[in-house]
Amino acid sequence: MTPSRIHRLTLTHFRNYRAAGLETAADMVALVGPNGAGKTNCIEAISFLSPGRGLRRATLEDVADNQGDGSWAVSAQVEGALGLATLGTGIDAPRPDSAVSRRCRIDREPVGSATAFGDHIRMVWLTPAMDGLFMGAGSERRRFFDRLVLAIDNEHSSRINALERSLRSRNRLLETRNYDDHWCDAIERETAELAVAVAATRGQTAARLTGMLNARAQASAFPSAQIALDGWMENALLTETATSVEDRYRQILRDNRPRDAIAGRTTDGPHLTDLQVIYAPKSMPARDASTGEQKALLIGLVLAHASLVAEMTGIVPLLLLDEVVAHLDPSRRAALFDELRKLGAQVWLTGADPAAFAEIGAGGEVFDVESGQVSSRR
Repeated sequence: MTPSRIHRLTLTHFRNYRAAGLETAADMVALVGPNGAGKTNCIEAISFLSPGRGLRRATLEDVADNQGDGSWAVSAQVEGALGLATLGTGIDAPRPDSAVSRRCRIDREPVGSATAFGDHIRMVWLTPAMDGLFMGAGSERRRFFDRLVLAIDNEHSSRINALERSLRSRNRLLETRNYDDHWCDAIERETAELAVAVAATRGQTAARLTGMLNARAQASAFPSAQIALDGWMENALLTETATSVEDRYRQILRDNRPRDAIAGRTTDGPHLTDLQVIYAPKSMPARDASTGEQKALLIGLVLAHASLVAEMTGIVPLLLLDEVVAHLDPSRRAALFDELRKLGAQVWLTGADPAAFAEIGAGGEVFDVESGQVSSRR
């Protein structure tokens, strides 16, 4: 399997980095510094070398250095599935007469979108914002799971975006008092096709991730999870053909037109699916586990997912772990480092306390981050 690695990273006008860069050959890269120094900003920049809006889901304008002209750029020399390559992304300075668009390049040649980066590297991340995942809204768990799917299937985000556009078109049409049934039929046909495609990919990923979680249950120091998708379409596709599920959903959409018109939204479909997670050691819902148990469960879930990405794509994903080790006791921290080494991934970690990274070993490198500057301790 091919590990995803970054050898050189350059940031220009990205958040608090006016101009910064680093080079590393390490398996584990630790970014250490006080709160507000820019540690998370650095790994957020890396996350933009994948499809989507990065690990904070920020808008393109929000990540620009507020002392600059509104432009920003992230560039990295990576080693991945297709060998060495230079990936770059960013935006030009916004202009009043044009919309902001993200530019993506591979070896300085333009590509259509960040989806193309997935041919080179894959990545998985874990951030403190995910700590409340099991207690929060279903939309957050759905978004989390869709990110897991995206690390395996580069096109998943495009299908979700297309489904959302189709749903918005249907909602706008239903706002019209005397809407055209033929137009509705056409939109609902498209909506049903996209919905089934999204649900099928989710269901396949959930089944395979369940298998990986079961396989790792006894070997990992982190608790195992039992997962299931709470969505009728994802579950129906386990036993029914895509065509039959598509036909059923199209009929549901047609029957629900009056109700959806009043509600101003589509009230049934995979855009409402939730992720159910069970804390396996105690056979209880993850939301009922302690804060420490939830954190450990989330780490175990992400590690299992990283193993699944490697197994299904042949590319060991890059891992971005933001403030993860600070909340682990010494024995579990050592166990995490051990599992990361076995995975064979390059891992980027952040933390305020250098002592937390004392056990990353000879294959690791610690960088000090201070006021938008990065320097190696070596």
